[in-house]
Amino acid sequence: MTKFSDLALDPRVLQAVSEAGYETPTPIQAQAIPEALKGRDVLGIAQTGTGKTASFTLPMITLLGQGRARARMPRSLVLAPTRELAAQVAENFDIYAKHTKLTKALLIGGVAFGEQDKLIDRGVDVLIATPGRLLDHFERGKLLLTGVQIMVVDEADRMLDMGFIPDIERIFQLTPFTRQTMFYSATMAPEIERITNTFLTNPAKIEVARQATASTTITQSLIEVKPVRKDRSFADKRAVLRALIRAEGEACTNAIIFCNRKMDVDVVAKSLKAHGFNAAPIHGDLAQSERMKTLDAFRDGTLHLLVASDVAARGLDIPAVSHVFNFDVPSHPEDYVHRIGRTGRAGRLGKAFTISVPSDEKYLKAIENLIKTEIPRGALPEGFEPDTSEGKPDRAPREDRKGRDRGGRSRDRERPVKPHDEAAPMEPLVVVARAEPAEDAPREERRDSQKEPRAERSAERSAERSGDRRREDRGERREPREDRRDYRRDRDPGPSVIGMGDHVPDFILRSFALAPAKAEEAEDLTATGTEG
Repeated sequence: MTKFSDLALDPRVLQAVSEAGYETPTPIQAQAIPEALKGRDVLGIAQTGTGKTASFTLPMITLLGQGRARARMPRSLVLAPTRELAAQVAENFDIYAKHTKLTKALLIGGVAFGEQDKLIDRGVDVLIATPGRLLDHFERGKLLLTGVQIMVVDEADRMLDMGFIPDIERIFQLTPFTRQTMFYSATMAPEIERITNTFLTNPAKIEVARQATASTTITQSLIEVKPVRKDRSFADKRAVLRALIRAEGEACTNAIIFCNRKMDVDVVAKSLKAHGFNAAPIHGDLAQSERMKTLDAFRDGTLHLLVASDVAARGLDIPAVSHVFNFDVPSHPEDYVHRIGRTGRAGRLGKAFTISVPSDEKYLKAIENLIKTEIPRGALPEGFEPDTSEGKPDRAPREDRKGRDRGGRSRDRERPVKPHDEAAPMEPLVVVARAEPAEDAPREERRDSQKEPRAERSAERSAERSGDRRREDRGERREPREDRRDYRRDRDPGPSVIGMGDHVPDFILRSFALAPAKAEEAEDLTATGTEG
């Protein structure tokens, strides 16, 4: 059996490894370390939890033992997709390089630029960074990558999922062509294979397990939930989760609970805390200091349940996680392998429960096709009873939310009118009916007779508004418009009014006869025109 002492590592590195309690390397470490020490490019394909971090950290420290870093020009570069994974790599470097004089810098988001700039200015041997923050420093002119001798890309498939591939390609072009490259991934998507063919030179391909396979130390179980009502599925899943945790009892020393959406992470964490569980959320929207505080509490055992999004599915080096609960079935089948890989690490036994509803069937088929096996079905835990109450649903369907105000009341329901001591007196309304033209009348005459004079309508509306204002000034209540319309509709208008009657405007009754002087001038003009 191969031991670390057989791998030609630096004696100072071997001392640190021994003090950490390790004697026998994992399969990927035993195969990758000798090739890396030869200076070859390495392409490592291994599932999560197989010791990939040490497989590139140990040879990197050995190779960088000779030499000195210059200001703003790191000698090696490690790229990680998430802040947590980058922080984990930094912790591993501190453990294995504690007997050397090598320096490091961690460049991640959520931390001020000032402290990071100071470290870079002094010069570092190992630069550990996320792609976005690394390019931020480079574009600000604070960093040069022309001195990189060793470059490592960790969790490349996660980089692909998070959209970092264009950044990775740009960073590759900023580093020297003569660099040594170590590329690690749990799966080999076509895009990942294209990058390895482009930027790696005759790499040593090391594959210690079939791509996208679950560890044999993990006991998997699928719990199928069929809610009585569709809008109660979220609540039923929370009830199943609580029942599963209680059923495991003391065997569940700690657990990670995965949700697909950040908002569900917060809801599930609050629900567990409300039922007496020691739980806390972690996702990408939290501040970096709060995320690290939560992770530290989970590592030291003060936090029992960690409710997480997929930001925590990669790179969390917590060997003693006893259980993983998939509250949601992941939409990407590769994420299932990474999630359950948080348990059953370093030869330990672990359990992984997945809660599903009927709508998750297509995702389950994709997962089972990927892992080449069927997930064993489990029974609902004892103590779980589906909620059949007619209470307020957890997630109301979209059509139920329509037509409701912010308080949940229907907008169609009549609002009660508060009684008043004094009601405004009803003023008599004058109804003017249009005269119906005779059937044998000319078309123009019928059309003109159907038109209502604009001046009359305008006068009526002005009088009505002025009357309303006078009533408001007197403190009287204006009757609702609906009541006035009902009043006019219900009242008998009486016989139709033929013609204008008493409503004839004054200007129509005036005479249009010409004055005598003007009449004589008109006659003279007419006569002159006739003679001409």
